[in-house]
Amino acid sequence: MAVCARLCGVGPARGCRRRQQRRGPAETAAADSEADTDPEEERIEAGPARCSLLELPPELLVEIFASLPGTDLPSLAQVCSRFRRILHTDTIWRRRCREEYGVCENLRKLEITGVSCRDVYAKRINPRVKSGRFMKILPDYEHMEYRDVYTCLLHRYRHILGLWQPDIGPYGGLLNVVVDGLFIIGWMYLPPHDPHVGDPMRFKPLFRIHLMERKSATVECMYGHKGPHNGHIQIVKRDEFSTKCNQTDHHRMSGGRQEEFRTWLREEWGRTLEDIFHEHMQELILMKFIYTSQYDNCLTYRRIYLPPSHPDDLIKPGLFKGTYGSHGLEIVMLSFHGSRARGTKITGDPNIPAGQQTVEIDLHRRIQLPDVENLRNFNELSRIVLEVREQVRQEQQEAGEDPAPLREPSAKGPDGPHAADSKEPGSGAEAAEPSASSGQGQPFVLPVGVSSRNEDYPRTCRLCFYGTGLIAGHGFTSPERTPGVFVLFDEDRFGFLWLELKSFSLYSRVQATFQNADAPSPQAFDEMLRNIQSLTS
Repeated sequence: MAVCARLCGVGPARGCRRRQQRRGPAETAAADSEADTDPEEERIEAGPARCSLLELPPELLVEIFASLPGTDLPSLAQVCSRFRRILHTDTIWRRRCREEYGVCENLRKLEITGVSCRDVYAKRINPRVKSGRFMKILPDYEHMEYRDVYTCLLHRYRHILGLWQPDIGPYGGLLNVVVDGLFIIGWMYLPPHDPHVGDPMRFKPLFRIHLMERKSATVECMYGHKGPHNGHIQIVKRDEFSTKCNQTDHHRMSGGRQEEFRTWLREEWGRTLEDIFHEHMQELILMKFIYTSQYDNCLTYRRIYLPPSHPDDLIKPGLFKGTYGSHGLEIVMLSFHGSRARGTKITGDPNIPAGQQTVEIDLHRRIQLPDVENLRNFNELSRIVLEVREQVRQEQQEAGEDPAPLREPSAKGPDGPHAADSKEPGSGAEAAEPSASSGQGQPFVLPVGVSSRNEDYPRTCRLCFYGTGLIAGHGFTSPERTPGVFVLFDEDRFGFLWLELKSFSLYSRVQATFQNADAPSPQAFDEMLRNIQSLTS
């Protein structure tokens, strides 16, 4: 107590005044007469005079305050007027902006550091806008302070940073809200054009938030082709927010809906309607345009997390792009749950909407493929998979479980002993992990009659497992799971062979780094999966 009192400057060596006031005269006299035998206190007493935090030089206080979390600084400003004056030092808030949100731009030297206003705008906003409009749109950084950037922009909108799924009916989507320079921008991530599953993701800005003037954050809608315009963001709750456009006329094009459709088609599919000869595919494309265009003025987003990773996972979980026939490429989240792996749709279609579990893999059901010549025979592969499926049914019946309804594949073959039931010790995901990372594989080729949107699939695979895929009619009618084969090619690619559909889907990892996207706990991730699935069930 004596040491604490002298360092803080609040009381004498025998304790703080508050405690002395509570003592009676006799107790105080007895305490004063006691010998102080603490060697540590004796050493400090012999040292320099007491030092209070208030007596430190301003430059040292600036360094101390700059190392504290930004959320603690307002409370610190209420201690005394001196602290309050020091907290107006802009270098404190600049460091908090950099360390907490990654803001590296210098408000005072954007031009000097080689980042011109035009480059800032062209990089982050809309390169189609003519150069003459730059100075009318950009904020006046010269008269701003980092304290305003932190308090009115970064801290105020911190809850919307991270990954989100927009509520666009069955189609869903992937929105990444990031701090990009002196902006907060919501980027919509789009799969590459069908069927190039190995190409990088595309993205476009949906909205941005920045300070047009001190202490006033501006929200602007980026939808359409006429540049940024007035918008609004409402944070409904911690894991949900909505955006609204206040000038929807900026979304319209002079050529009417026909020009808007052709422009959307080139951006979404990379082609014109005349290039798409499949009539059913044309109907699906037109249906998606009509449906999604209804949400161009108001959208609700719900937070999603990246799946947690564990050392014994078959491969690193994460986001993948996958081929889905006439529906084009869609985004799927691969996650591991003990002896099972699940693929959940982040983007969807009218048959299987976003949020549903598109594939489920049983990592205890290893499948040994036949040689290449026999693998070309669809009946041979079907026979192997059906044998595993029957084993699963029998075990579920013995355990008293209700087996999930499965549809019979369109082609069958005689029974045979080619399926491998890997429930013995030393098998399953634990045994598969060394092989998955060793690089050793076996030849792989699609059976005759199985279609694939992308013929450029790997011709060597590492492992194969039994799995089920979700299929349904239009409007998610009569959903049921059908048997299939999960094919692991490497760390970044896998496939799923749908026996019922005689179709093959190829998946490639999304090579992007996402900030503020980790789940706080495995339970929070599982709850998130249940929430997004319940919205479309």
